[in-house]
Amino acid sequence: MQRKIMVVTAAYGYDHVHAAGGQAAILPVIAEAGADGVEIRREMLTPTELKALPTLASAIEIFGLLACYSAPEPLFLEDGTLNPLLPALLNEAQHLQALWLKVSLGHFTRQEELGRLQEWLENSGMALVVENDQTVCGQLRPMQHFNAACQALNLPISLTFDMGNWLWVGDSPEEAARLLSPAVSYIHVKAAEPCRDSFRAIAPDMGDPRWLALLSALPADVPRGIEFPLQGQDLTAVTRRYVDLLRKE
Repeated sequence: MQRKIMVVTAAYGYDHVHAAGGQAAILPVIAEAGADGVEIRREMLTPTELKALPTLASAIEIFGLLACYSAPEPLFLEDGTLNPLLPALLNEAQHLQALWLKVSLGHFTRQEELGRLQEWLENSGMALVVENDQTVCGQLRPMQHFNAACQALNLPISLTFDMGNWLWVGDSPEEAARLLSPAVSYIHVKAAEPCRDSFRAIAPDMGDPRWLALLSALPADVPRGIEFPLQGQDLTAVTRRYVDLLRKE
């Protein structure tokens, strides 16, 4: 079975996507590059677009693409309670006909909140994936703690493994892969290199070999999302190059 490759619209840069006419305008590039799907970013939708998600879903279907939906929201707030926006976000993901909703973890401190989370997920019928972000909440220890709690309760929640974000929070990507790999259902592919006092995302073949080696330590049968900068005169050709690379690596 061919490995599925998703393209994150943010890979083209907010300014370019906005100038092109929004995320729907990028769909032809992604489809012509041979990708399987697109990751729609909520933060890049205008209020008008947000109200017309079924229209965007239809466009995605016309181009023969799958969709996933990413919202820049934590699952848990600073006081440990569930984010009250989650039911609305799950509903938006449904309108988009997305395979899953992706959020960050946030402050998971109250295990008793998981019962209510299970109810929300059952009511929505939508899959949820939780990503390691570039905050302390996305460090390996809290991600492990949350994953163990989900496994113990058999919750329908899996992880998005962002390959580069571990460096932002001071953790080892390889150690994270060793400990979390069985729970990973989606991979955000990017390499990272030092930049001033932080890091910047780069394509995996532009960094040292550790990044391609890291891919081999993660599940081979889960979708891979391109989340590194895609730039050039011919964006279709640039995208196709990395779609092909990630299919075979």
